Amino acid sequence: MTTPVSNIPIPTILQISEGSIFLLEETLMKHGFSKVFILFDEFSYSTIREKLLGQFQSVVVESNLMQPNLDINELVALSYSIKPYDSIIAIGGGAVIDYGKYTAFLKRSPFISIPTSASNDGFASSNCSLLVNGKKTTVPARVPYGIIADLNVIQKVPTQFLLAGIGDLVSNITALYDWEFEENNGVGTVNAFAHMLSKKAVNSFIRTPMTDIRSCIFLKELISSLTMGGISTVISGNSSPISGSEHLISHAIDKISTSPQMHGIQVGIATYIMANVQAHRAERIQKIFTRTGFFDYVQTIPLNKEEYIQAIKMAPQIKPNRFTYLHVEEYRQKALQFIEEDPIMYTLFKK
Repeated sequence: MTTPVSNIPIPTILQISEGSIFLLEETLMKHGFSKVFILFDEFSYSTIREKLLGQFQSVVVESNLMQPNLDINELVALSYSIKPYDSIIAIGGGAVIDYGKYTAFLKRSPFISIPTSASNDGFASSNCSLLVNGKKTTVPARVPYGIIADLNVIQKVPTQFLLAGIGDLVSNITALYDWEFEENNGVGTVNAFAHMLSKKAVNSFIRTPMTDIRSCIFLKELISSLTMGGISTVISGNSSPISGSEHLISHAIDKISTSPQMHGIQVGIATYIMANVQAHRAERIQKIFTRTGFFDYVQTIPLNKEEYIQAIKMAPQIKPNRFTYLHVEEYRQKALQFIEEDPIMYTLFKK
């Protein structure tokens, strides 16, 4: 019997450094890209576009300001109106990165991801979240050919964006435990290499000094680890290395909440809950969220305890094909009990 050979696409360009965005033309020329199309969101358009494009001399650049909340049909129409280019580039937050990934997927063009925040791992993954019939839906996209993260730009984002990235990354801990739980119950199969990469990513991050979450050392580790998490999903062919019961809670909250918070913030709260339900590395997660100021921030935002209770009950229906801890009644009850009895949860829900 012939052993199957894995052929996994991974980024060719990876630059995580200060000032890297303003070396973009040099990078493009090095990789043979002479004509590119850049998508901007409102933030990157107003703060970066003029200075960035003013430095181009040899590479032909066309660009577009992307409007928020585009439906997938609008994005498809826009994509097919764009002429052929050597590369599609997206600069900005999660929405425009998703637009760029999907546009590149449709155009069969190399995609370069340039995130201006570190709020989640979407800038490195092979799927994207788009509006389909008015609902956020995960659809396939193109694995980035390149990832360029300018630490000078990311340092300036509002604190909650960095905290959201921390919440999203730390959720690898509970997600991996759920993945192992699935395999032990005969439901899924853990991909050993994807598991290792996701675990190494979060373990590397939690050893980083956390006294200043805006330091370049901290941000480089956060972005590198988020990148590894995103690539682990390419290897596994699904989101299991970075998404488990904690993400099911967040997705349920998105459906029912009158004022949902940022994805990584919701996921971080749910990660703290599930780590205690799993009885796995809960103390470590509590220390990370305390030292980085994650808990302090969450105390300032309105959270509805009843929505989290309902989300935990809904979780198994969000992805019925999975078998996480929350797919078992015993553990759902433990999660509900934890919300009621834990002192930290009390402080988070007191508003």
